[in-house]
Amino acid sequence: MRFDIITIFPSLFDSFLKESLLDKAQEKKIIQINIHNLRDWAEGKHKIVDDKPFGGGPGMVIKIEPIYKAIKEVRSKKLEVRKKSKIIFLSPRGKKFTQAMAKNWAKNLKQLVIISGRYEGIDERVKRLASETISVGDFITLGGEIPAMAIIESIARLIPRVVGKKTSIEKLDFPQYTRPEIFSPQKGIKWPVPKVLVSGNHKKIEEWRKKKSKEI
Repeated sequence: MRFDIITIFPSLFDSFLKESLLDKAQEKKIIQINIHNLRDWAEGKHKIVDDKPFGGGPGMVIKIEPIYKAIKEVRSKKLEVRKKSKIIFLSPRGKKFTQAMAKNWAKNLKQLVIISGRYEGIDERVKRLASETISVGDFITLGGEIPAMAIIESIARLIPRVVGKKTSIEKLDFPQYTRPEIFSPQKGIKWPVPKVLVSGNHKKIEEWRKKKSKEI
């Protein structure tokens, strides 16, 4: 699967893409992640991508022209890929991204283009170019880069061979413990590991974990 992120701060993704499983998955060519600088499609000497909002108000709004050009160039020209591609516009007003969506996209998409905004937002007409408007939660960040990273990770981990063990993909976390069996932060206080986990009874341990976790 191929991810294409359009942003005005491409360097924010540097360490994110060069660490851990995402880096290994790219090396093995299981996934492809491309970060595109929106200014590459801006005109003029200063490569300006934003302007004052119509109607007045504080801040600047990212213009539609460079985004339109970027999408036109970034979206795959191959028909079999375009049929299984999606362009998403990140906005706090969008449809909330869910695990079900991550599973569906991981299984059915070949390309995901993510438009990451900044400042006071993006010209609303960009929605006409997008398949869906997506939000990662009921909160507002400085830009769309961190939400884009969250979406990439949630989808990538579901793609075969990106994560080693299937069990770590299929379940939400249940409580985990390791040594020491009893931790004493100070005299007279003990924080023990649940007895079932050191019982050696694998059936009861599995039942406990199922009770404490949620299937997804």
